[in-house]
Amino acid sequence: MATAQTVEVAVQRDGERVIIDVNAQVQVARTVAWAVLTDYEHMADFVDDLKSSVVLSREGNKLQVEQSGVFKRAFLTFAFSTVRSIELFPEREVRSHLVRGDFKYYDVVTRLAGGPAGPTTITHHGEYVPRRWVPPMLGPSLIEAETRKQYTELLTEMERRAAARQAPSK
Repeated sequence: MATAQTVEVAVQRDGERVIIDVNAQVQVARTVAWAVLTDYEHMADFVDDLKSSVVLSREGNKLQVEQSGVFKRAFLTFAFSTVRSIELFPEREVRSHLVRGDFKYYDVVTRLAGGPAGPTTITHHGEYVPRRWVPPMLGPSLIEAETRKQYTELLTEMERRAAARQAPSK
């Protein structure tokens, strides 16, 4: 795609807690970005490391979503499965909290900002406590690379959908 996107990722460790901050910008309308970020039923189709993504329940703007997948980097393989409670604040914010899964703790807030026609800025702040050991020196750089890859895939899907909206009908 010819549109520009940027993904900045910062990963910190605080004891066993992993803190991830993402700032991403994509040249699409906020409605398109929102549609992709909340398309849990199809997310495994455009995020490579997700093997399944299923909405277990939906009540208004509250969902329970089960996701599982595997990511591999260098010599590490990390399989994961989670059920998360998700609260949607349409086209502005997604809050996600662990119900059960492969983390001791999982709390994420993702926000969207920008004009209706774009560009859209996405900020993500996540705090996680994994159940598995994360190598202190290598772990943060692997998590950063994986997070950047996932956000790049999300932004690419946003661009694909925006282009499909603009394509002339035949």
